[in-house]
Amino acid sequence: MKLDERKMRILAAIVELYSDTGEPVSSRAILQRLGLGVSSATVRNDMAALFDMGLLEQPHTSAGRIPSHLGYRIYIDRLMHCQPLSNEERREIEALFNVRDPDPDKLLEDAAEALADYTKCATVSTTITPKTVRVKHIEIVPAGSRTCVVLLIATNGVIKNKVCRVDFSITAETVEFLNQFTNGRMVGKSISDITQWYINSISVTLGDYSPLFIPVLVTVYELCREVNDGQFYTGGRTNLLGYKEFTDVARDLLLVMNDREELLGVLASKKDNIIITIGKENNRSELADTSVVITKYRIGEEDSGAIGVIGPVRMDYAKLIPHLEYFSQMLGRLLTETFEQE
Repeated sequence: MKLDERKMRILAAIVELYSDTGEPVSSRAILQRLGLGVSSATVRNDMAALFDMGLLEQPHTSAGRIPSHLGYRIYIDRLMHCQPLSNEERREIEALFNVRDPDPDKLLEDAAEALADYTKCATVSTTITPKTVRVKHIEIVPAGSRTCVVLLIATNGVIKNKVCRVDFSITAETVEFLNQFTNGRMVGKSISDITQWYINSISVTLGDYSPLFIPVLVTVYELCREVNDGQFYTGGRTNLLGYKEFTDVARDLLLVMNDREELLGVLASKKDNIIITIGKENNRSELADTSVVITKYRIGEEDSGAIGVIGPVRMDYAKLIPHLEYFSQMLGRLLTETFEQE
């Protein structure tokens, strides 16, 4: 789509003014902002041309214009200029992490809430488990005469545990045997390779003891699934209620925010470090008036997760994106430090 320089400046001005005010933009407002040295009639003609191209919309007969979702896409891909963060803005983001829990899962949850407070939008954070993650150690700890706690540590620093009930009396000898057996068969294996088939195959080697010990092996399998699925947190869902665009769809939006599989699909949809999905580009009709801005973060040298902001289409993208990028860098750095300490 070919636009001359003046139309591009007008489109950018409309996007930025509408993001600031949430109100349709008039030709007079554009002239005041840009000082183009042309008449108001000329600006109206350019706005009409942008409307015909599908880049602007007119919500009411006598109103000004607002950007269409396609107009936003052109703006983001071709016209937007993100400004580097100031030292003060960096310090503001760093301050969000000053008080944090050393538990990686809690840090992710706190990050989603902190970003929601900072952006006044809803947020989603999730971990991505690389295929290289392996079982580092398994520890079975007696907790009662027929109850034990199964603890699993993965090579990416994630620690999971679960209570397991068994149909035999737990003794020091059985605990030692189970620790040796599970560590001998599973330590060093990829988390994704601990499948139901693999559990069945190693349980067969236990012979007559297989029915007794299978609950412990199944618990290890379930912990491996939890590590492989990663973590998922949302924050600031009620922030969406503060935007007039969502008055009629607030309930449906909140339901989507509770749909883990749907939001994980959005977060994992592309490989880019920054992913921006605008309005009707989202697959779900409930998200038709929202934008989703996602950035990936790294733990060490690997892509390990994503954190995203969900808000109105009229976000200030040029301001939000550098803030979100620095936020994710800080999150990745702190998670890396946390895992190295463990």
